[in-house]
Amino acid sequence: MTSTDPRTVVIRYVEAVRDGDADVIHDSFAEDATWHYPGDLPISKVWRGRDVIINDFLGGMGPILVPGTLEVELVSTIAEGDRVVAEWTSKAKTVHGGTYDTRCLGIYTVHDGKITSVVEYADTRHVAATLFPDFD
Repeated sequence: MTSTDPRTVVIRYVEAVRDGDADVIHDSFAEDATWHYPGDLPISKVWRGRDVIINDFLGGMGPILVPGTLEVELVSTIAEGDRVVAEWTSKAKTVHGGTYDTRCLGIYTVHDGKITSVVEYADTRHVAATLFPDFD
């Protein structure tokens, strides 16, 4: 049986991203989940719906990163009620020849064992320079 404890749900999700476990990633989100990526980058907006989050937002990073180079490490979590703050590092080589190496923080809301919303914060200057070098 899969735990519905919010902290456990978020840890399981981040570990699934680290391990490339598409089934667990899919099962971690509520169908109507949202993911807000603040800023003014091409990915900055509120992504709505599990399939859009997985296929368009998360999956949209695939063509930018060199296959097999992504490393994700969970640094810490803090949980209170249905909200979990998770901090992680992401490292990868990019197809633009750079190295994506950043620390991220996400505020996750979990209901009934599913992630219903995420607000992610990252160094948008680094993200722009390494993942979107031609973006103005």
